[in-house]
Amino acid sequence: MTEREVLFTGVGGQGIQIVSKALAMAAVSEGRTVLLVPRYGGIMRGGKTNAELTVGDGALRALPVATAAWSGFAMDQAYWETMRPHLAEGALVLVNSALFHQPVDVPRARVFPVAATDIATEIGSPMSAGFVLLGAFVALTGLVSLESVAAAMTELVPAYRRQHLDANRRALDAGAQAVPALAAPAWPALAAAR
Repeated sequence: MTEREVLFTGVGGQGIQIVSKALAMAAVSEGRTVLLVPRYGGIMRGGKTNAELTVGDGALRALPVATAAWSGFAMDQAYWETMRPHLAEGALVLVNSALFHQPVDVPRARVFPVAATDIATEIGSPMSAGFVLLGAFVALTGLVSLESVAAAMTELVPAYRRQHLDANRRALDAGAQAVPALAAPAWPALAAAR
């Protein structure tokens, strides 16, 4: 039984909650067991927004509280210290290098910088930077397929924001192309296939 924890951090308005939920829904659609815990303050934009996702290839052993998480997803450095102490030695850490300019400071971390904000702006959709970083995370890890994430994103985007679906899909694809595929495989079968 393998469990993978993903800790998310960012600033309200960067899409942390929707991308964490899209990743969780994609994992469920692929038959994984999932627990998602969103964490955010009362400020809608500009405040702390974190999430904790645990994905297992079987029943989760216990109610997960990640104190040594397998990976981290940082859209911004503002609340990095709320996540850093909870990452395991050797954790995969994906950072939005357009807004994250400090040392990761996790022993033996496998750090992958992706300029998600810049990439989103280049493709004409600055608000989709979270989906750029999510596309990169999925490509790096194979935790779920890009198609499952795109389907979950389509389901999650509310009717009054449907005009953003194409831009969000382009963002997912651009993020996936910005990193080496399966450079940090999530599942033992993916690692063995390399």
